[in-house]
Amino acid sequence: MSGHNTSEPAFSRPLHVGAPNVPSRARFLELVDQVLDANWLTNDGPLVRELETSIAAHLGLRHCVLVCNGTVALEIAARCLGLQGEVIIPSLTFVATAGALEWLGIKPVFCDVDPRTYCIDPAEIERLVTPKTTAILGVHLFGRPCDADALTRIAERHGLTLLFDAAHAFGCSAGGRMIGGLGACEVFSFHATKFFNTIEGGAVTTNDPDLAHRVRLARNFGFENGSVRALGINGKMNEVCAAMGLSNLEALQTVVECNRRNYGIYREGFSDLPGIRLMEYDDSEKNNYQYVVAEVLPEFGQTRDQLVESLHRDNVLARSYFAPGCHAVEPFCSDPACNPELPHTLGLCERLVTFPTGTRVSAEDVLKITALVRAAGPEHSRSDGDGDHEASRPKARAR
Repeated sequence: MSGHNTSEPAFSRPLHVGAPNVPSRARFLELVDQVLDANWLTNDGPLVRELETSIAAHLGLRHCVLVCNGTVALEIAARCLGLQGEVIIPSLTFVATAGALEWLGIKPVFCDVDPRTYCIDPAEIERLVTPKTTAILGVHLFGRPCDADALTRIAERHGLTLLFDAAHAFGCSAGGRMIGGLGACEVFSFHATKFFNTIEGGAVTTNDPDLAHRVRLARNFGFENGSVRALGINGKMNEVCAAMGLSNLEALQTVVECNRRNYGIYREGFSDLPGIRLMEYDDSEKNNYQYVVAEVLPEFGQTRDQLVESLHRDNVLARSYFAPGCHAVEPFCSDPACNPELPHTLGLCERLVTFPTGTRVSAEDVLKITALVRAAGPEHSRSDGDGDHEASRPKARAR
């Protein structure tokens, strides 16, 4: 197969998609010392409250409620909004978007995406609305925003709640406005693989004070002033996670600059390569550049899966985001009522590949990765029919 190599991998260490960004270990450990000195490890501690205030200010909104992870944030948001029946979501998303709803007994109704933006297609939503529909859940995929204006018009026309899964979109903007204040609320994941991480964590952000109050009750067993006022669970963030969040928030621009640099090198390296269509960012908006995503097209000469397999042999752990779509995994694929026709989603699930970036990936690393992709592609296929691309492979130094 074109792209096969028989020598040692080009990289002596694996390069991962979503490797944690920890720009200031010293600052994190300083904050952890504060936590230990104060002997306040959880239960709405001072660092959690400071991080909530800082995130709300950073995003230009009124309320940020931190929780233990993004999935719980989705579940709490859905419950506090009173969602039930059916909720329309894209299938091209991480399974937690659908799983959080199913866990609450809410039926996710899968919608196709716009093939240009990869986000839920407003034109496809209308035909999915039924008397059981209570909400639309948009997903800002790979940091690129949904068409929030179009979704808002549809939601208002049908009397539906609109909320957003913004797990990929911290630090991004839409129409010059920071993502976080759209719809009734937005939900973030601050998992270790995300652009901004708190090791594990998530948040519900909103400009609605009543909703923020309900979310705060729900994340802490329903307690308020020592008494249980509502049904709740244990969804609190601890102080060590908040310490990681504060240290990372202070160094956020460093991560953005690193990601932007890497993205630019990928863009230049793939600019004239047939069959690799790199996802473009709108440079007039704020972007975190955390996702270097491309479609592998037929003219590349290999399938997406063949390219991923080839790169893995060189310790470049590129990933096929997301394959398959949520509608094609359990428990949804076993539901006789869940058999949607999603041609754009199905095609993208076969073509999309995500490349390593972040603070642990250097400019030199990216140059080598783009050389490996070029060596596996059509230029190599035309010049070397025996499949041995050893002469064109980049030589890696020991690390």
